[in-house]
Amino acid sequence: MALVKKLSARLQNHPKRVVYPDGADARVIEAARQFATRKLGVPILIGRRQEIEDTARSIGMRLDGVAIIDPITSEDSVAIMKLMSGMPKFRGFDPQEINSMALQPIYYASMMLASGRADAMVAGATSATESSLRPIFKIIPLQKGFCTASSMVIVSTGNPALGVEGDLFLSDCGVIPEPDENQLCDIAITTAILVNHLTLETPRVAMLAYSSKAQASKASGVIKMKAATSLAREKAKKCDIAIEVDGELQVDAALQKNVAQMKGISSSVAGRANVLIFPDLNSGNIASKSLGVISSANCYGQILTGLSKPVAEISRGATVGEIFGTSVIVGAQAVDRRFLSTESI
Repeated sequence: MALVKKLSARLQNHPKRVVYPDGADARVIEAARQFATRKLGVPILIGRRQEIEDTARSIGMRLDGVAIIDPITSEDSVAIMKLMSGMPKFRGFDPQEINSMALQPIYYASMMLASGRADAMVAGATSATESSLRPIFKIIPLQKGFCTASSMVIVSTGNPALGVEGDLFLSDCGVIPEPDENQLCDIAITTAILVNHLTLETPRVAMLAYSSKAQASKASGVIKMKAATSLAREKAKKCDIAIEVDGELQVDAALQKNVAQMKGISSSVAGRANVLIFPDLNSGNIASKSLGVISSANCYGQILTGLSKPVAEISRGATVGEIFGTSVIVGAQAVDRRFLSTESI
């Protein structure tokens, strides 16, 4: 059973409120309507009501079960502005600047999430990544014990021999251009924590490079991944996080048992990895987008990791199906872990 289908069943038992700052986008409206129709929770579209309603009408989409909030007319805007003005990263702004920012959909949606007015957020459908990420990182705190926010793409390959019943989890594919070994350690751990939350399976994390266990390699990228592997193991043990980490590994040795065996690599991860950590943003982004373009795999995300709230920053080229699937994923991420101990998905 595909991950999105499994997580949809979870949300039907624990429905969530997902907020969309790109509320007038036709794809977002259609994905939100699917979310509401399937009784997964309440989608909240941010934007001008008339524009949203006009767009919905033009694509023949009803808005039953979908909430619409226009920051300019909302009675809650004053409270949002007040909360925002008290946040450390906004204390140097004057009231007029705060008010102007708070009325922008991305800031307003981020404040709704930060203040508990929404459970998860899907942003980025109509804006460049940097424009979406800047407000999000200003408003949503990092997870306790971590110093790095990054992003994950979920690739549903349809091949049950790969990952978790065909699902692979790739990081970082959208945030940090050149992560150092400490950042890669945090990326590996925060991604693994989220993978466990979504799948209830043990994350098997492969730290990727162009070589596998090259003892004498002096290449900086290989050395960095070796160091990040050691740091991730140490941090996982110190924090009592049940994950398995190995590296450095080539991607074929990480995913194919026969290749790992031919290369003499024996570990709980080699040939069985379900989480792939890339050495830099170039490799991660190229790999994830290539899979979406040249294969039949469904790709969801970017799901931001390392944050204390569930957020996705999707591509401007995302389809309705990708937006819906990503909404399900961040919604399921918001389900309290206490409800998952006896869950079977």
